[in-house]
Amino acid sequence: MFFAPWTPLGVIELELRRRVTQARATGDRGASVMEWVIITGILVALAAVVGGIIFNTIKGNAESITIPDAPGGGGAPAGGGEDGNP
Repeated sequence: MFFAPWTPLGVIELELRRRVTQARATGDRGASVMEWVIITGILVALAAVVGGIIFNTIKGNAESITIPDAPGGGGAPAGGGEDGNP
């Protein structure tokens, strides 16, 4: 079915025909898309591995940090003793 080119359906028909013709003319586009998908997948996996290594290294180093107690015992009552008496 053919629509008049100046109608909205005619414009859609012409655009669809143009895209089909272009897709048929360039038969190797699918191969390049697959190459990009594979390359992107490899890079995402590599980034995940590197991110995991960095995360585990930082987490291990953070857990090995010793934090000294605050002067005066940290949370003990004033006066130094457990019951508050010097």
